[in-house]
Amino acid sequence: MADPSSYRPKPGEIPDSPGVYRFRDEHRRVIYVGKAKSLRQRLANYFQDLAGLHPRTRSMVTTAASVEWTVVSTEVEALQLEYSWIKEYDPRFNVKYRDDKSYPYLAVTMNEEYPRVQVMRGHKKKGVRYFGPYAHAWAIRDTVDLLLRVFPVRTCSAGVFKNAARTGRPCLLGYIGKCSAPCVDRVSAEEHRELADEFCDFMTGRTNTYIRRLERQMTEAAEEMEYERAARLRDDIGALKKAMEKNAVVLADATDADLIAVAEDELEAAVQIFHVRGGRVRGQRGWVTDKVEEITTGALVEHALQQLYGEETGDAVPREVLVPALPDPVEPVQEWLTGRRGSGVSLRVPQRGDKKALMETVQRNAQQALVLHKTKRASDLTTRSRALEEIADALDLDSAPLRIECYDISHLQGDDVVASMVVFEDGLARKSEYRRFQIKGFAGQDDVRSMHEVITRRFRRYLAEKERTGEWADGEPAENGVTPENGETTETAENGEPADTGETIGTSLTEDDGRPKKFAYPPQLVVVDGGAPQVAAARRALDELGIDDIAVCGLAKRLEEVWLPGDDDPVVLPRTSEGLYLLQRVRDEAHRFAITYQRTKRSKRFRSSPLDDVPGLGDTRKQALLKHFGSLKKLRSATIDQICEVPGIGRKTAETIAVALAQAAPAAPAVNTATGEIMEEEPGTMGSSGEPVRTGAPDERRGQET
Repeated sequence: MADPSSYRPKPGEIPDSPGVYRFRDEHRRVIYVGKAKSLRQRLANYFQDLAGLHPRTRSMVTTAASVEWTVVSTEVEALQLEYSWIKEYDPRFNVKYRDDKSYPYLAVTMNEEYPRVQVMRGHKKKGVRYFGPYAHAWAIRDTVDLLLRVFPVRTCSAGVFKNAARTGRPCLLGYIGKCSAPCVDRVSAEEHRELADEFCDFMTGRTNTYIRRLERQMTEAAEEMEYERAARLRDDIGALKKAMEKNAVVLADATDADLIAVAEDELEAAVQIFHVRGGRVRGQRGWVTDKVEEITTGALVEHALQQLYGEETGDAVPREVLVPALPDPVEPVQEWLTGRRGSGVSLRVPQRGDKKALMETVQRNAQQALVLHKTKRASDLTTRSRALEEIADALDLDSAPLRIECYDISHLQGDDVVASMVVFEDGLARKSEYRRFQIKGFAGQDDVRSMHEVITRRFRRYLAEKERTGEWADGEPAENGVTPENGETTETAENGEPADTGETIGTSLTEDDGRPKKFAYPPQLVVVDGGAPQVAAARRALDELGIDDIAVCGLAKRLEEVWLPGDDDPVVLPRTSEGLYLLQRVRDEAHRFAITYQRTKRSKRFRSSPLDDVPGLGDTRKQALLKHFGSLKKLRSATIDQICEVPGIGRKTAETIAVALAQAAPAAPAVNTATGEIMEEEPGTMGSSGEPVRTGAPDERRGQET
């Protein structure tokens, strides 16, 4: 625990102007970002008597080890910079609203030649029009199914569209009248775009125009005794009205507005948002957050506005935003919203009438969301706290291990040996900090030696970062024998998925940006998948690096025993222990992550091709070659002149390809194990590399994974 007076800026150092400040911990990780109209007055509040601070603020300032600030010209700039830094650094003490799900949107890809209607999630793309969000994807599909009768816009994927254009036959929707079939030129690109524009107009609330037009056409068809056409128009009108009924009218004046309500207690806050377009509720979403700092309702609203509109522009920001309390001051926020929209935005608290009544409905939804969240989470919080305390007691730790790292080794009979590192903070997986390793120090199967290498590499980076930031005296890391080796790589996984970054020591630890996604943050507990030998290897690696303040244990699979370094007997936790359950979850997650990476590497090796060794030949030209010749076998028999016929392949490259294929031994033929028949390679059975794909799982061919 740090003393705030140890890093308090000297009097007169802090400027009396708008700006954004950052608190960092002892490992240089940014733990809090804030903005202020006057940096001097705002930061002075953090360095008063600790007894007078809010408990969460007190925890933040005692965790921090330094503070820095950036001066800006206006409060609007401070608001923008604060939002950017919160998104970039993910500070642990800031209020961060997180969706409990990825809400689906109805999207129209107006950036394509033939716009497509589809369900989209995640980040919004430029040139795509979005409607929603919806609570469920099936609600979008129901709406689209009704509207396609009137606005037969393309809904198929690019592959289906190209295949239909190639064959000259539309898909089923084209035959039943729910697609205008631009793929076979039933309508031109301009006509299809006009349909997409009308679809978007209807979704934005301009519905009466199209219904009146269809009613007029229906009447004209009936007068001309075209009864079948009149009946079809009647059904179209019914479909449009049914689609409109799915969104209840809540504001009679066709208002475009977002309504935000907040329900809170001392520990948490729930936010609910209703998106009203054309007087109808077009979407709803909600968030729940821990109140990790002392914060007012107006400040919660300000953070919600940043989350909602930080990456939005134009009509995505409505003309009117109704809130339960205004931020203080309100002018910079309103100016920021106006800048995002490009025209005036009204930010206010409704006082009377329909908008006040609707705000009460949104408030009730927020209150119910908070109650439901606390019902689900209460036992979870209690359980995780109890699990961490049980682990601390069983392993005789000084405090609960708030950060746990677990390591596992995976290979297939000694081939493709890899390792994984998973991170749990406060009992929850932090997938953005997962890491993976290739074992480089030796070949073959040796789990103990592999564990020693992985632990050494991981904590060598930790020590290198401490040396870089000046936490040690010069020369101390070298005395401990932990100077990083040049060119050693870090295998990183974002969001729990494997990703080869090729990051090196020389680049990964030179940016002083405070991001937590690197090896610079130490755990309180290292867990290894294995028994006494693996634990001893991990402890020996830490001792060799001079690290004695990190606990180590191992969890053996057979009897789920917990092994500690130097102990002859394991620690046996009760089967009903929450601590044992948490260790099992950590171990199983490390095993899953290692197996996933090992399978990925093995798959790449099985699909290797002689073309991979041709310098300067990328994936695009490899695919072009295989598409032109149909198979690697035919490419081998081609002449240099024939290879030069492939677009993008020059004569020099063709000669290199011919030499590489001539020197490479042909792949062994695939054999039908039931009949003994040698199966010829078919164009359709090739993998991405051009080699035929063998049937049968690799596990069945080569043994079991570990």
